Amino acid sequence: MSFRGGGTNASSGMGVADHSKTTYMELQRKKVYRYVIFKIDEKKKEVVVEKTGSPAESYEDFTASLPENDCRYAVYDFDYVTSENCQKSKIFFIAWSPSISRIRAKMLYATSKERFRRELQGVHYEIQATDPTEMDLDVIRER
Repeated sequence: MSFRGGGTNASSGMGVADHSKTTYMELQRKKVYRYVIFKIDEKKKEVVVEKTGSPAESYEDFTASLPENDCRYAVYDFDYVTSENCQKSKIFFIAWSPSISRIRAKMLYATSKERFRRELQGVHYEIQATDPTEMDLDVIRER
C-alpha cells in the first residue's frame, strides 16, 4: 500500500485545490498576477485561492492584503534589474503566520506547508514571517 501522493492523512496536511495550482502556474509562466494569496479552507480540507493581485499592483498592495491576525500562504513575483541592466524576476513563497493568530491556525498552516510548497514548482525563495518586518521589501531585495 502506497502513502505517496493522492491520499490525505494527518501528516500530509491539507489537499491542494486544482484552481490553486493553475493560478500559481498563471503567475509563474504567464505573469498574469503579481501575487496570489492562499488560505486553508477547513471545510473542504484544501488550500484555495483567496486573492490575486494584478501585475500593476505593488509590494505594499500585497502586504496590505494579508490579514494581520490570521495565517496565509502567498507567492509574490518580484521583478528587479540586475547590475548588468537585465530585467529578471524571482518567485517568493511566503508563509505568513502572525504571532497574534490562533494557535490552531498556526499549527494547521505549519503542518500543511511542506505539502503545499511541493506543489509549487519554480519557487526561488521561501520566507517564514510572523510579523511584517520579517517580510518587508528590504528582506526580499537582500535575497
